[in-house]
Parts: sequence; structure tokens; C-alpha cells
Amino acid sequence: ASHNPGGPGEDFGIKYNEAFGQPAGEEFTNALYERSLKIESFKTLEDAEEIDLNGDVGTTFALTETSTVTIIDPFEEYITTLKECFDFQKLNEFGKRPGFSILFDGMHGAGGPFARRVLIEELDLPESSLLRCDPKPDFGKCHPDPNLTYASDLVKKMGLNPDGSADLSADSASIPTLGAANDGDGDRNLIAGAGCFVTPSDSLALICDNWESIPHFAKAGGPRGVARSMPSSAALDVVAEARDIPCFSTPTGWKFFGNLMSSKELFDKTDYTPFLCGEESFGTGSDHIREKDGLWAVLAWMSILQKANVDTPDDAPLVGVKEIVMKHWATYGRHFYCRYDFEGVDSGDANEVMDLIRNSFVDGDVSAVEVDESGIKLTAAEEFGYTDPVDGSKTSKQGLILSFEYSNGDTARVVFRLSGTGSAGATVRMYLEKYEKDVANHEESAPQMLKSLADRALGLVQMEELTGRDAPTVIT
Repeated sequence: ASHNPGGPGEDFGIKYNEAFGQPAGEEFTNALYERSLKIESFKTLEDAEEIDLNGDVGTTFALTETSTVTIIDPFEEYITTLKECFDFQKLNEFGKRPGFSILFDGMHGAGGPFARRVLIEELDLPESSLLRCDPKPDFGKCHPDPNLTYASDLVKKMGLNPDGSADLSADSASIPTLGAANDGDGDRNLIAGAGCFVTPSDSLALICDNWESIPHFAKAGGPRGVARSMPSSAALDVVAEARDIPCFSTPTGWKFFGNLMSSKELFDKTDYTPFLCGEESFGTGSDHIREKDGLWAVLAWMSILQKANVDTPDDAPLVGVKEIVMKHWATYGRHFYCRYDFEGVDSGDANEVMDLIRNSFVDGDVSAVEVDESGIKLTAAEEFGYTDPVDGSKTSKQGLILSFEYSNGDTARVVFRLSGTGSAGATVRMYLEKYEKDVANHEESAPQMLKSLADRALGLVQMEELTGRDAPTVIT
């Protein structure tokens, strides 16, 4: 319901979070499901007091003798929490630096009013910093996913081509220092600098490496734990190893991060907080609310930029996102990364693709697979499973991983996962990753750098033959 239009004839749903703010775990949701099977009837309210959602804070409406609804301020506690994570005074001062500007695209979602409250009212940034920050039930007929495809207006304004590469014809003087987009329910984010798109995996790794810039981490001496979803790139792993921070690779789903964040309180095990985590699907978060939080990620990047420019004179160009990213890659290497989505695939055809990978490669002999003219060799295949280090629960069939080696010895991997295998069809997701240490290649376009790997993988799994798709619906 969070990313689809709501209302009559459209979607409706709720998201339930548990005591510490973490997503509901499987034990709870399974119990809830079992209880739902026993429902025999339900009651509705008649002649109840009409609730004015625009009423003053503190207004209470009686539904029954024992049930009331109270209007609260959704901003107050959130702003208080953000001020515990970041130095708002420093961010306010940095926002007034000559040459600094930010453009935040709310995509007509729920995050827009929060962006206004934080960026405009708290940090005193100009109104021109906001784009599409007025919420609309149908998201203004746009698709509120903060990626290169659906945030195209922001992408263009940041001096980028649709594939995320720099648009060399863009007027550099008009490009904001920092660009960001939020999704329909405000929890995901896109980060970009002038002529520089930051992949979610790189963003997570950079926040980890620059934890000294963020008071939430700095006052604790850094994160005590970090995690990424398995399909995300290993950029975080490299930083965590260098920084001696425990790092976890989990199945996709924030509930797995929730267990790690609640390890001490709920299970009396290792305390991993303060905690940093993220997914390749543009989600980044910490233990401040134990959910992904788009605006938190934006303030994290503002904080990184602020610290990077402490010694920059007022009359000198600011150190920008691109300079920070390039320096990071020079230190750790670049993990070229992108995702191909084949949407609306017949569910039977999609499962045939997955079965072929399992039967031919995971359970088969990859050494028997011949190397084609690309020179890219399949070296291993596995199906990802996860044993939760906190509660010991096991999760299987979380993605099929094909490992490759280029003729020059460079390594790469391709992950295949299914999403939404319902009556409307399935989405086959293919995640591509190639590690590159050579600085001379770091400015290449990711889709271009990964094209031969994509072609090799698609050929091996017979995507076109089995699904009839000769190209992905979306590349992000």
C-alpha cells in the first residue's frame, strides 16, 4: 500500500512495527495470520463521532466508551530524534555557505511535509530546495520510487543522464550541491551530487566510512554493527573490514536488520547499536527508529559534506559529492553495480528461469560450462540461505548467486531473485556487480561497464527463450 495509489478502488494496508520500532518479526506475523483464519465475524461502528484528522494536536474523539482517537503531532518526536542523530546548528550554518544548495524531491509522497519541516523550518534552507513535496493520494500520477527512472526530473537537474552517468552538456553552475528523492511513504532515498549518482550500496558504504561526520555514531565511537541485504554490493563489507566493524549480509527485508538492532534488548545478546544498515532498493537506516528513513540518509550526506568542507575557504569551491565518492573509490575500489527488472513476466516462465539456474548450475557442474567469446567464466553457483545470528531462525531460498571471473582475473557476481509472483505476473530481478580496483576505470558508466556481464548471464539462464523478454523493463 505504501507505493501504490490509495483510496476507493485502490490499495489499502497498514505497516505494523513492534516495541522498539523494528518491523514485525515472523513469529508475530505468523501468529497474526493463524488468528486471522479463526475470524468468524467483525463489527463496525454506527453513529461514532466523525474524526477530523486536521484537528488541533491533543484533540480526542470518542469512538466507543473504551476507544478513543487522539490527534498527535507526527513531527515533534521525529524532529527530536533527528536532533539526537545530527548537529542541526552545524547543518544550518553549512546550508548558508556560498555555493551550497540542495534539491529534495518528495515525489508527492508522505515525506514531503517532513522535508519541509526539517529542511525549511529547522535548517532555514530556501523554498527552492523542495520539489514535489505536496502529498497527493495518487502521487500526482507518478510512480513514487526514488530511482533513476522514476525520479527523472531530479536526475536531469543534477546533471545526469538517465543511466546515472554525467551529462557533460549540463550547465554546471545551475546544478545543486546535493540532490535527494524520497518515496511514497518517506522511507527510501536517492542520493546524487553534481554529475554524480551515488548507488544505494555505495551510499551505505560511504556513510559507514564517514561515521565521524554523524554525531549518532561519533559519540559512540562508531557503529557497533552494520548490515546489508544480500543482493546489495559488497562495498559495505570492504569498509567494515577495514574499520573492524561487525558486518552482516541478510535476506532482503528490514525485519532481519530489526533482529540485529534488538539483539541486546530482546535476546540479551551482543549490542550492535548504534547500527547502520541498508538495501540496494534505495533503503538506508539506523537504530534511531529501526526502520529505513529517507530523510535521515539526506541529513547524513549533508553532515558528510559539512565535515568535508570544514577547512574550505568561503571563496573556494566546496568539496562536492563527486569528490568524496572518487576519493572513497580510490581507497577501497569501486563496486560497479546495477539492477535489471523484468516486470510482469508470466509466473510460470519466471519460475522456469529460476529452476534452470538451480538445476543446471547450483545443483550442476559449473566447470562444464564453456567460456564464450566474452571470456567471462562461470566459477560458482549457490542459493543463498541465512541463519539469524540472534535468534537462530533459518531462512532459505533467498536468491540464486552466479559467480564469474573475467579473463584478466577480475571477479563479478550476478544474483537472480523473484518478486511478486501473483496473478499479475512476476518480476525477475537480476543484480549485477563487478569489483574494479583500477582508478582509471572508476568514472565509467555502470550499465556500460556491466553490459558484457549482463549479456553473459542472460544467455546462460536463457531469459529471452524462456520469457520472451529481450530487454529489462527498468534498469536502476
